[in-house]
Amino acid sequence: MKSEKLDRRPIVAAITASVLMFAFGLTYHTLAVQLVAPPPTIPLVHDALERLPLEIADWTGEDIPMDKAIVRATGTDAHINRNYSRKNGLESISLFVGCSVSSFDRAIHRPEICYARAGWTLMDRRPMELSLDEGIKLPYSMFQFSRGDLNRQKSMVLHYYIVNGQYFEEVTALQAKLWRLGATVNYIARVLIVAPVRASNAETAEKLISSFAVDSAPSIAELFENIQNDQIAETTEPLKTGSSR
Repeated sequence: MKSEKLDRRPIVAAITASVLMFAFGLTYHTLAVQLVAPPPTIPLVHDALERLPLEIADWTGEDIPMDKAIVRATGTDAHINRNYSRKNGLESISLFVGCSVSSFDRAIHRPEICYARAGWTLMDRRPMELSLDEGIKLPYSMFQFSRGDLNRQKSMVLHYYIVNGQYFEEVTALQAKLWRLGATVNYIARVLIVAPVRASNAETAEKLISSFAVDSAPSIAELFENIQNDQIAETTEPLKTGSSR
């Protein structure tokens, strides 16, 4: 039991650093112009993302409470913070999903900057792509970070955005799309999947979080699609009620 708790430390430290990304004022001014439109009239409720299944493929999840100060720092309207494991707990990852419809400027941050602010050193970053069902591609960034003397702690971080149901790997592609979308942006979501690197085996950690990304991406995308449909329904319901009077 003691060794299990020690093994979770890099995961907890990494996901905490990921969440703290929202706290730093590293707003991209080139995107600010695109995100000044009023948010939807129906904001996300704080537990909206809890609908994401705890059972995904052969993964079993559990919610991990976050410190209230960190939650406030995320600037998100809704978030989930979970551990998912499989093979009787022999393989596990941490998942953070945060979404905002009213604080877009807090959502556009890069792990390589914010992890550094939290004391991590960037060792590697690669743009990559995974194949999902029906020919859908999931672009993402794969990061490797280290922290402590002699790189005592190492973590792999898989990171991507979802904007209006579309996947984005990093800020440049997201920025180009936002120029075209303009005021039609309904939400910006960030997905971070984290696993510790044990015994310098970065390849194993990378395969693990990539596997979870493939298994979970459809469920996460469906979750946001349902949330968006609910928002549209709630927004139009008063109009229907008023027209019937």
